[in-house]
Parts: sequence; C-alpha cells; structure tokens
Amino acid sequence: MASLRWFSSEYHDLNGTAVAVLPEPPTSLQFSQLVHISRPVLIQGVEMSSTRLWDNHYLAAAMGKTDISVAVTPNGRADAVTQGSDGKLYFAEPGVEKMPMSEFLSRLSGGTTILKLGADDSDVYYLQSQNGNIFSSRFYEGASDISEFEALRADIPSEISWCSEALGKSPDAVNLWIGDRKSVTSIHSDPYENIYHVVRGSKHFTLLPPTEGWCVKERMYPHGRWTRMIPTAPLTLVHSPDVPPIRWASVIDPDIRGNLPPEAHPIGITVNAGETLYLPPGWWHHVRQADDTIALNWWYDMEMRGISWVLLSFLRGESNALPDNETTSSEQVEDA
Repeated sequence: MASLRWFSSEYHDLNGTAVAVLPEPPTSLQFSQLVHISRPVLIQGVEMSSTRLWDNHYLAAAMGKTDISVAVTPNGRADAVTQGSDGKLYFAEPGVEKMPMSEFLSRLSGGTTILKLGADDSDVYYLQSQNGNIFSSRFYEGASDISEFEALRADIPSEISWCSEALGKSPDAVNLWIGDRKSVTSIHSDPYENIYHVVRGSKHFTLLPPTEGWCVKERMYPHGRWTRMIPTAPLTLVHSPDVPPIRWASVIDPDIRGNLPPEAHPIGITVNAGETLYLPPGWWHHVRQADDTIALNWWYDMEMRGISWVLLSFLRGESNALPDNETTSSEQVEDA
C-alpha cells in the first residue's frame, strides 16, 4: 500500500486535477497525442446533427411498438453494492423489463407515470443495456448484428472518425443511455478508450486517475439480481449462488466530501448537451445526471500490448488478495 500511495502522490504532483477543454474536435494526430497522455478531455463542437431531433415524441414515434430492454431497480443503483434483506452486502445487477420506448419515457422524472402491473411508483428505470446496444463488435466484423434500436441507427455515427483513425481500429461497441436524476452509476473503471457524448441534459462525472484506484477500496461481493418473484411482486434482491464473487468498489458516493481517503484527488466535471468527454482506460468514474438525460458512447478496446494493461492491473492490485466483504450494514461500506 505504501508504494501505491507514493505512486498516486507522484502522479498528482506532475499532473494536478485540471481537465483540458478543446473548443473543437481534435484531428486524428492530436487525438493520438491525447491517448498517449491518457488524461480526460472535454471536447466541444462534436457534430451529431441528427440527434438534435431527439425529443420524446421523435423517439417514441421512431421506435413505435418495438420492445426495448430497460434496467429496473428500487433505488436507482444498478451494478452497485447494495444491502440485501439478510443484512449482507451484494453486487446487485438490475432486473430487466421489456417495454416500448413511449412507456419507458413516461416513467422518467419529466414524464407522466404509467404503472405496469407489478411495478412500484418508486421503481427506477434506466436504459443502460450497453455492450453494443446500438452497434456491437459483430457489426464491424460484417456479421449479423440485430439491435433493439435499429430505427435510431441512421441518426448515430457508427464511428468517431478522428478516434478510429488515431487508434487504427473501429469501436468495439456503441451504446445508448437514457435516464433521469434517480439513476446513479457507481464508481468503476473500464478497459476502453471511451468517447462519451451527451445528447440531452447533463452528466456530472467524479473521476479518479488509475493511480488512485486504491482509494475506492475494492472488495469481493456475492452476486445478486433485482427480481420480481411474480409479475405483481415488488423487486427483491436475490443471491446468485452460481455466479462467482464480483470485484467492486466499496466506496458508494465518492462525490460526497469525506467518503474518499484524504489522499484522494477527485476531479469533478459536468458534460452538457452537445459536449463530449474523452475518458481514457482505467480512469475511475462515478456519474450522476440531470432529469431526462440522453447520451451515446463509443467504446474502443485499449491497446493490450506494451505496459499499459500490466500497469493498470498492478495499480488495482491482485484480485485474489482482496478480502471478501462480510459487512452487514450499508453504513459500514465506506470503512471496508
């Protein structure tokens, strides 16, 4: 741990907490330099004119009666550490329910609530199916690639030209995200070059560099999923005994002062409609959003050759050395 604290202190002394802002998209050469530096950058002026039409009426009309997969939780915290009814902490995945876009949009904060049989008016819905819900890796391989959002594909670039040119590859996935302020993304990191564009509303990111991964206090948690035992039942967190323990951060809300160790240097940045965040691989991010927020992101696989992946893995520590979290109170998560 002493070596990790030294590493993070040295990195902060050299880099600080500033986030560069580009008034226009970079060239492929400029972006390759940003990738080399591996620091977040806010990019303005990324043109996606077709998405300007995306009000609720347009989205509902375009999607029609097609069912889409929507995450549902009772607390707005999908893929997050959550206390079960047995008092134990679990890594909780959301339930998934199918519904037309019009019904989903009506469930968000800005809409008129339409309750489905079995739903609770406090349940939180978030379109976060990810893993290529617009374009998956199969699309770029020329294989059959069926998307629930086929009707919206014409509005969405399959690639970001200056990113693809700089990296010499196509994205691994393109994802659509729609939600409201009740949904919060827990802090985590991804092995992707992430181009994150906000179409509507705003997203507030709390970021930590890979050097401060020790500050989020990862632990091993049993897996659980929010489930309705019958269609008319409320959501219940059910343990998944056949799923291996999940490695996840035990710090719940790093944007709240005092929840991170004093040595941490969180970076807060708000990405507004029409703006794009470049988030390098390994950067820890926690996300809150405004009401009725829509975003798109392009995931490009990081370069595994060289030292980058090995270094990111070293900074996270060995998973087999992490303790199982036996905490039985959600109030103790921060101290785990």
